[in-house]
Amino acid sequence: MKIKSIKNKNYKGKKVFLRVDYNVPIEKGVITDDTRIKAAIPTINYLLSQGASLIIASHLGRPKGKPSPEFSLKPVAERLSEILKKEVKFAPDCIGYEVKKMVNSLKEGEILLLENLRFHPEEEEGDENFAKELASLCDSYVNDAFGTCHREHASVYQITKFTKDVAAGFLIEKEVEALSKLLVNPEKPFLLILGGAKVIDKINMVKNLLDKVDTIITGGVMAYTFIKAKNWEVGNSKVEEEAIPVAKEIIKEVNKRHLEFHTPLDHVIVQKISEDAVPIITERGTVPPGWIGVDIGPQAIEEYTDCINRAKTIFWNGPMGIYEIKKFAKGTIEIAKAIANSKAFSVIGGGDSAAAVNEAGVADKISHICTGGGASLEFLERGTLPGIEVLKEE
Repeated sequence: MKIKSIKNKNYKGKKVFLRVDYNVPIEKGVITDDTRIKAAIPTINYLLSQGASLIIASHLGRPKGKPSPEFSLKPVAERLSEILKKEVKFAPDCIGYEVKKMVNSLKEGEILLLENLRFHPEEEEGDENFAKELASLCDSYVNDAFGTCHREHASVYQITKFTKDVAAGFLIEKEVEALSKLLVNPEKPFLLILGGAKVIDKINMVKNLLDKVDTIITGGVMAYTFIKAKNWEVGNSKVEEEAIPVAKEIIKEVNKRHLEFHTPLDHVIVQKISEDAVPIITERGTVPPGWIGVDIGPQAIEEYTDCINRAKTIFWNGPMGIYEIKKFAKGTIEIAKAIANSKAFSVIGGGDSAAAVNEAGVADKISHICTGGGASLEFLERGTLPGIEVLKEE
């Protein structure tokens, strides 16, 4: 897929509307993880070096279409200013007279961060008049917010109808290139690692990859749903009942294609989910009545590590257990380390899997870590996204 690149444009003296994903965790006004802020820095620096003035826009959280101090982007403006070592001006809104005045006074090389786009319901509604108003602020539009490209929101999709000059930032280029490698002639064997919950959300992605993958390994709620679909005992482990019929269909398809498909050989189990629970390890791949599976066991770790070592291409989405509780995180951390130590081209699908590779200290050994979990799944399901379609070369 060819998308319009900022490298082939002239931004000298232009006002550029840069859509980024600054949806970062903020506690009591303090940003606890600035990964997403740093992810857009190469694009920001490049545009500034080309003589642009920047109008940066993002959403933050779910303010339900009205202003809310806890979802203000002001702390982001301060952090961005620290990272760039230059002033980042902050607008009290993202549209209106005051914002236009601030934009008009922007000089070459200056930056203005707009207030949360989602303080207006029209953003998520994909309202064209709202998009037109955003577009009126700029000469050029650049999207570097991969994590929102699966949504037809005003600042991601509709805005491109009102801006003649559109392009993708470096982050989106990187994301599209890495995910496309999984869809177009991936090097074999191709290993798909499925963990976490939200089985239904991942099913279409799995179906689309069945013709490309050689091996599938499972953990977390995903594994227990598949185990139940095999009519095996899962005890009180969390299962997504509504996904069982689809899980049975996937197992049938996997068998028809003679693919390797693994649920865990053993499990870490407890009688209640809590920090002080006493875990034991099962002897087999089922969970006895009254017990809850919280992680994959040592045999499963060994088998899954072998699958990882044989792979040439790996996509991983979702932890192997209740990763938030440290004593149940071993399976997830070991999988992260095994992927880092493999020679495979590896892509991590955001979310808890990305957090796990960071926690394991191996993020720099992964080929690509996606900045949007939902967006990466939808890209692998459809081969494109609405926010990327509008950036394609004609």
